[in-house]
Amino acid sequence: MALSRVCWARPALWGSAATPGPYVTPRLQLLRSGLDWRGPRTDSQIVSDLPCRSSKLHLSPKADVKSLISYVVTKTKVINGKYHRFLGRNFPRFYVLYTTFMKGLQMLWADAKKARRIKANMWNHNIKFHQLSYREMEHLRQFRRDITKCFFLGIVSIPPFANYLVFLLMYLFPRQLLVKHFWTPKQQTDFLDIYHALRKQSHPEILCYLEKIIPLISDVGLQWHMTELCTKIQRGTHPAIHDILALRECFSNHPLGMNQLPAFQMKALSRAMLLTPYLPSLLLRHRLKAHTTVIHQLDKALAKLGIGQLTAQEVKSACYLRGLNSTHIAEERCRTWLGEWLQISCSLKEAELSLLLHNVVLLSTNYIGTRR
Repeated sequence: MALSRVCWARPALWGSAATPGPYVTPRLQLLRSGLDWRGPRTDSQIVSDLPCRSSKLHLSPKADVKSLISYVVTKTKVINGKYHRFLGRNFPRFYVLYTTFMKGLQMLWADAKKARRIKANMWNHNIKFHQLSYREMEHLRQFRRDITKCFFLGIVSIPPFANYLVFLLMYLFPRQLLVKHFWTPKQQTDFLDIYHALRKQSHPEILCYLEKIIPLISDVGLQWHMTELCTKIQRGTHPAIHDILALRECFSNHPLGMNQLPAFQMKALSRAMLLTPYLPSLLLRHRLKAHTTVIHQLDKALAKLGIGQLTAQEVKSACYLRGLNSTHIAEERCRTWLGEWLQISCSLKEAELSLLLHNVVLLSTNYIGTRR
């Protein structure tokens, strides 16, 4: 009986053509009369009248987490922007240091990731350092020097509360403790000038030793070439490429070969290369050999790439590494000087690398714009 009531009530509710039974309530009859006034209903209209779920989508837990993270990141950027504007208005000098430090961290981290990719590629494909491209070789060389400098700060900051002392030291001695990523543009120019002035102090000592060993050269013709070269440099004349290459035999064995250099000359050459001279003679010789070999490998890779492919900043950095203070010299003059250096370097054999080491002084001392 109850089932028959339901069966009679359902057609009445959906506006069916069936005749309502006696158990249809007045409310359902009213509902039917309200639906039927529009005439016969199609199937699609009937389906559209079915009760629908809420139109609001319920995201999955994973989507909720993503939207929450996006919201937090957006709010963090807004707060960070307000904080930067506050520092810029109220503490302008500190704001410059703060932004420089934060950008330096980002650049150092980017360099670390790039160095890791290069090393991974070398390991996976069994590639040696000298087989890399010029930019990859230069990146690894510079990153090793930077990370060595940062490693010292990491050791100092290990004791409890020592990090506060490290920040103070970094503020007071940025040139000695920080790498170039953390220098302001003005500091970069000033510090490079200071470093070049320090290495230039060793130039007279190196040239003086070259004059002293002239009598020790067995070949008379080589003695004459060495005398002419030293005289030109002392008079302020920039030597020609053939003037330097004519002496390559002197630098392959006694008295100017890499294994025959005395300790005081190696210390002077270390200062000229911005390397520490405060090491035993054996370590000084090994480090100078390694450093000169790396530069020679870089020169070969650069000659293969072509100087014209380098940016202005890459050209100036390459010149500065090889002894030229390129911060105050025009880009075209830097490219010309770098071309002269490559002609000499690519003409030398491994046994003649002592000449490349001395070339840091011979080729850069009297170049246009360097006598400051």
